[in-house]
Amino acid sequence: MNPKVMIVEDDAKISNLIKLYLERDSYKTLQAYDGIEAQELYLRHAPCLIILDLMLPGISGEEFCLWVKSVETPEDPAVIMLSAKARTQEKINGLKLGADDYMTKPFSPEELMAHVEAVLRRTGRLCQKIAHEGLVIKPRKGEVWLDGEEIELTSYEFNLLYLLVESPGQVFSREQLIDHIHPRSDAEIFPRTIDAHVKKLRRKIEEHPGQPKRIVTVRGMGYKFVGK
Repeated sequence: MNPKVMIVEDDAKISNLIKLYLERDSYKTLQAYDGIEAQELYLRHAPCLIILDLMLPGISGEEFCLWVKSVETPEDPAVIMLSAKARTQEKINGLKLGADDYMTKPFSPEELMAHVEAVLRRTGRLCQKIAHEGLVIKPRKGEVWLDGEEIELTSYEFNLLYLLVESPGQVFSREQLIDHIHPRSDAEIFPRTIDAHVKKLRRKIEEHPGQPKRIVTVRGMGYKFVGK
């Protein structure tokens, strides 16, 4: 899965230039033009890297960085500060706030991409997670977070959710789901068992379990996850 990078920059030309180079290197991108918008995007999409301008309207880049490091989320993102503030002390202050790297403007896009790769490699953030509309799945840790809070799932519920989310839009029959979450069971597993797992899972991840928007029933076929 390609890493997701959030660009927090109030200058649209600079933001679009960074976006162009990131997407050229197969990164997924989010763009925010002020600190408030950045907070909302961060909580909903869980980027693994933030490229952060410091002189933002509303909430400053420094304030946003402190907020990111204090809010409880599945995993702290890497932060590259990108600023016209070029004095040594300002760089030191940025790093003390929790930034992983600091670059000054004007900058070379090629050099920025090299810093992006180096930071992700150095911090060990491989972005092995799936995020959609506030729902974050950490396969390697076996964790699921919803709107910034970890939720408890059984192993069956986790495996079911992960299979569906990993292939959004694909319809899985109940028999396929049984084979996936009960692969070595000697006991006979009935389709209604899958329905029970789905019902419990919906109670935990759907705002309105009776009218699910994430895990949808496809009549006569099975279930699918709606999302990108």
